[in-house]
Amino acid sequence: MKNVDREFLNRFRIMGGAEIQDVFEYLSHVVNNQETSEIHVGCDSQNYRDETVYVTTIVFRYQGSGAHVVYRKERVPKIYDLWTKLWGETERSVELANLIRERCGVTIQQIDLDFNTDPAFPSNKLLSASTGYINSLGYQSKAKPNLLMAVWAANVLCH
Repeated sequence: MKNVDREFLNRFRIMGGAEIQDVFEYLSHVVNNQETSEIHVGCDSQNYRDETVYVTTIVFRYQGSGAHVVYRKERVPKIYDLWTKLWGETERSVELANLIRERCGVTIQQIDLDFNTDPAFPSNKLLSASTGYINSLGYQSKAKPNLLMAVWAANVLCH
């Protein structure tokens, strides 16, 4: 098992619930035993006094209605540069989507980006680079103002 896999295995939790021992086993169980219609991945970050907190989420959207969220929270030394901080969100989302595809053979319907399509917002400067990168790997991406369940959940868990 690769080192990155071990790191991911031990750091996920159910939103509002317990720690997950093996996120890939958990994901496979949910996909095989529930009628999920879509799986979304996303990441959000927030700067605090001396650290940047990243929250990366997997959202299982169920047929009809409802969703289930699992996430990992990571604290790193504060990142002052906006481009670097936001690109970190893209990298974490892609890394998780790739691991899910490789380890579980599960299709990710969408990678949610907490970037804005409106050029008036600073995050718009990364939108083209991030969507190009994500699309080149075979994933679909969406940004604001679209419905972004994975980013919404990550934002809630960052604060």
